[in-house]
Formats: sequence, structure tokens, C-alpha cells
Amino acid sequence: MKQTLLCLSLLVLSLKAFPQQSFNVSIKGNGQPVLIFPGFTSTPEAFTTIIDVLSEDYEVHAFTFAGFGEVPPIDFPWLKTIQQDILQYIKENNLNNPIIIGHSMGGTLGLWLATKTPEISQLIVIDALPAMGALMIPNYDSSVIHYDTPYNQQLLTMDTTAFKAMAFQMARRMSLNEEQHEKIATRIIQSDRKTYVYGYTDLLKWDLRPDLDKIKIPVTIIAATETYGEATVSRNFNSQYENLNGYNLIMAEGAAHYIMYDQPEWLLNKIQKVLIRND
Repeated sequence: MKQTLLCLSLLVLSLKAFPQQSFNVSIKGNGQPVLIFPGFTSTPEAFTTIIDVLSEDYEVHAFTFAGFGEVPPIDFPWLKTIQQDILQYIKENNLNNPIIIGHSMGGTLGLWLATKTPEISQLIVIDALPAMGALMIPNYDSSVIHYDTPYNQQLLTMDTTAFKAMAFQMARRMSLNEEQHEKIATRIIQSDRKTYVYGYTDLLKWDLRPDLDKIKIPVTIIAATETYGEATVSRNFNSQYENLNGYNLIMAEGAAHYIMYDQPEWLLNKIQKVLIRND
């Protein structure tokens, strides 16, 4: 009995000493920290060229979130855990005046951080909104969005063939570069299914619009014009960012959601110019 209690005590201590991680981080370069937040199901691979170039002048921290890439899934609440762990990561690593570059979900995450901490020095948002669900769901009300829905159950139980077909269909919409479709789809297919389904529900519930006026740092928003056209995209983005003061909205022509695949040189050039201008 004593031996059993001792084993249990050691187990509890080990759980405290080695908490479940909500992300992995790879660090490259030296200088002012730049935090790279990929989009939903994505990994830093999508930012490879950007990371390589920026690491010549900055210390780049590239994140891979739990359930994606090779990072094991974590228990829910998934998104809230990531949020709190990033705040802790910045504090524990003494990251002074970090710059955030986030794509899609990563951009929204960057917006959230900018409302919560004065530590962030500037933010570059790549094709991301403060309330994605409001754009997708008529009569949007985040309080009525739940995990336990017939649609989520369908996704959880979908067989591999059907899920793969869905992933490739999504990839074709997210990039105009056909050479990248398999890469995008594979990341979706290989993601942890529960994280994919319920994590996306977390994103649909997320509405940062009322808090945008708390952000006091330079914010650059880079929006893809495909497939809806510049006029529609401009209207949607300006409407969602209405409460944000003094942002810079740049349109990425000839690019779908994965701007880094469709217009890689253009995007890198824009990021470099923004960083120099706001230095």
C-alpha cells in the first residue's frame, strides 16, 4: 500500500514538473524576437523562406500548435490553453518588444495577445479576421456555438477517404498554386481529428471585435483578394476591424488564403518593408 501511494505521489510530481505542452517552438537567429504563428492545421513550413530571411536580423520563434504537425494533441480547452501558454512563454523567456507575424488563426491569436499585454511591439496579420465566425455564419451569435453538433459528429466519424477528399477540396480553395495543394491537404489529413473539429469550433466562437480598441501598437493587415475580389474583401475587413485604430490594410492581388504560397516574394517584401518602417 505504501509503495502504491509512493508511486502515485511520484506520478503527481512528474505531471507538475512536465506539464502538457500546447505548442513546440523552433528558434533561429539573434536580435529582436519575432513570433511566427501559423494558421489552423499549418506549421512553420509555410513560413520557411520568411523565417530564413528574417533570422538574419531577428530572433525568430516559430510555433507549431498542439494537434498539428508532429506536436501531440492536448486536452480541451485547446485554444484557451494555447493563449495562456503563449503569455507564459513570452514572460519566462524574457522576450522584450516581440513582433508577431500570424497567418489566419495565428493572426487572430496575435490580435488577442495585443489586447492582453503591452509587451507586443507590432503585429502583422496575414489574411486573418477578429471574428471569422461572423463572416461565415448568418445572424452570428457566439454563445450558441457548441462542440456537440451533428456537423461536428459527422466530421469526427468521417472515414479516411471522405476526409481526404474534403481536405483536397479545401486546399484548392486556399491556394492558387497547384503545387502546394497536396502539402496543405496533407497537413489537414494528418492533424489530430478531435483538435481539427473542436479546435475549429473554438475559432468560430472567437470574437475579438469589441476589444480591438485596446490595441495601441502598429498593426498591418495583409488580405488575400481571391476568390471574392478586392472590393468585397476590403469591405469585409474594414467592417470587422472597425474598432481598431490606425491599421494599415494591404491587398494581396492574385493570392488566395495562403499568400505565402501564391505570392511568396511579394509577401516577403511587404513584411520587410513594414518591419523597417515601424522599427
